[in-house]
Order: sequence, then C-alpha cells, then structure tokens
Amino acid sequence: MVTSVANPTRPGGTVLVTGGAGFIGCAISPALAEAFDRVVVVDNLHPQIHSSGERPSELHEAAELIVADVAEADTWDKVLADVTPDVVIHLAAETGTGQSLEESTRHTHVNVVGTSQLLDGLNRHGKLPRRIVLSSSRAIYGEGAWQKADGTVFYPGQRTSETLDKSQWDFPDSTPVAMKASETFPAPVSVYGATKLAQENVLQAWAKAYGVETVILRLQNVYGPGQSLINPYTGIMSLFCRMAMGGKSIPLYEDGEVRRDFILIDDVASAIVAGATSPTVQGEPMDIGSGEFQTIGTAAKLIAAHYNAPEPHVTGQYRQGDVRHAWADVEAAQRVLGWTPRYNLAQGIERLATWIDAQPDVQPA
Repeated sequence: MVTSVANPTRPGGTVLVTGGAGFIGCAISPALAEAFDRVVVVDNLHPQIHSSGERPSELHEAAELIVADVAEADTWDKVLADVTPDVVIHLAAETGTGQSLEESTRHTHVNVVGTSQLLDGLNRHGKLPRRIVLSSSRAIYGEGAWQKADGTVFYPGQRTSETLDKSQWDFPDSTPVAMKASETFPAPVSVYGATKLAQENVLQAWAKAYGVETVILRLQNVYGPGQSLINPYTGIMSLFCRMAMGGKSIPLYEDGEVRRDFILIDDVASAIVAGATSPTVQGEPMDIGSGEFQTIGTAAKLIAAHYNAPEPHVTGQYRQGDVRHAWADVEAAQRVLGWTPRYNLAQGIERLATWIDAQPDVQPA
C-alpha cells in the first residue's frame, strides 16, 4: 500500500518521524521522501502492531529506520548524535481507548513521557527543530458539546454505567455539536484521551518557550489500506470487514446509531504532510476528519454489502470510555493548510475491503 500526496511543498532538510513505521507513518513516508532530503523514523516495532518484528514493506525505502523506544532518554542521545531535524512529526503513541483503562501506566508512559523525553533530548543536544507536528486525537474532547432545543450549549460529561445499563444512549432533549478546536472544550473520558491532551499541553508549553512552531492535528477515526489486521485496538472498520468476510452478521453496539467521522488514511496522510510542509501554520490545534458524520450502522451495512454478508444486528452492548457521537469541523485545516478531504465513506470502504481481500494471510474474524 502506497499513499500518494499530491504536490507537497518541498522544504528540504531532515524530517524525523516518531512511530513512523506504523499505519500513518508508512502512509506519509512516500510524500516525505519527496519533500525532504532525509527521512529518519524512530519506532520500537511493538508486537501488537508488528507481529514479525521486521521493517514493514510499506515504509518507503528512503526512510532510515531506527528501532528504539521513544520513552527512553538513551534513544534520543543515540538518534540526535547523528540527526539534526528541521521538522519532527510525532506519531508515537499507545492508541487503545478501552485498553488504556486497563493499562493506564503504559499509555501514560509512552504518550506523555515519550513526548517529554523527545523534547528533553532536542533541548539537551541543542537541536531544536523549526516545527513539530503532533498527531493528536478527537478523544481529547470526550463527549464534546451538545445543544439544547433553546440553543444553549452544554457539556454533559461522561456517560455513566447506570444510564448505559438502562440503554439511555443519548442525552435527553439535546443534539450533539461538531468538534471544533477553537470552540469545543476538551473533556476526555478515557485515559487515552487524557494522555493525548497532556501531549498537546506539554508540547505547546515547551514549543512556545523555545520559539518552535507547532501543528497539532486532532484526528477522527482513521481507517484504510495498510492498517493493522492483528491489533484489536486500531478501529472497527478492519474488524467489521473480517467479520463480513467470514459470513458473519456484524454486531452493532448500543443502538447502532453511534455517530463517527471515518476518515480515509489517504486524507489523513495529506493533512499531516501539509502540516509538515506548509509555509505558514497556526499554533492552535486543528481538527482532521471527513467533515461529516456517519453512523456505525451505515458503515457496517456498506461493508456487509461488499461481502454479501448478513445484515448487521444491534446488540445493545456498550464499551466504557466510548463516546456517543463524534465528528469534526475541518474549516481551520482547510483555511490554514489548504487541505481538504477527498474521499467519502463508500469510496473509503471499497478501498479498505479491496486491500484486505488481497492480503495473503488475512483470517476472517
């Protein structure tokens, strides 16, 4: 799988990518190889993502891979002895929303300490980059903002087990509002979301002190060709495809009407590359999504249709840490970066399913 990004600006110099051998890192690597003179990737090749422990074939051949842990100070002493980055793209993170509730220490260590170790290393070696691009998450918003019938905006906070056990999925007499960094107050309801917000705060405080540009991109639900088919915490789209491939009816949590902003990896890659190469940026976070929401049920039906699988079915189950609705207002990214999403959900699912079908060892779920 190779993701192309049309005509990226070519600033030259060196780009350093943490977690760059993962799903997003591999997707942006071809465009980075075009835009920069040198591409250096730091990744620990965690077995939850990289079962073989080998360099992924999707990572562009021009990328220099250093296998190391971003949360260890020695990593940065080793890397920065040889690398002087002009731009850093910080992707390295533990990403499982539900998993973060059970492995809080690991998520906090990698996401927060991994960020601070990177920044300390840059400072220790006197190699401050011109810009740092952070891959953040819509999880920082939690349930986000909702609006009452009279137009009043409020923040309902985390849904409780008591209400969820009663199948009270939505908040009474109100509707959700799109997530917009300049307006929506962060209120994470998962450990993962809390660590991503901490990443943002740590980075911004450090960068402002040292005059380093920041690009913070809050990604919605990323999916597409190249995503891990063995990691149960990287999203539902590949899991749904594998269920449908095996002739199963896809189970839908809650009432099947959960709203999500599914954004194809191609569009995410172009946004991150734009963040790394754009001549001008803004320091405040920006939202990256398709610009519209779809229900989980709609996505499942499209996938079932592709595989001629049975209709999806509603289970009424729920998962702690999940939010009810989430989608992005992408106006800021369009205005600042000149970026716009190009693929709708049907196109994205077709690309994902076609790629999965072509994988030699994929197993139905």
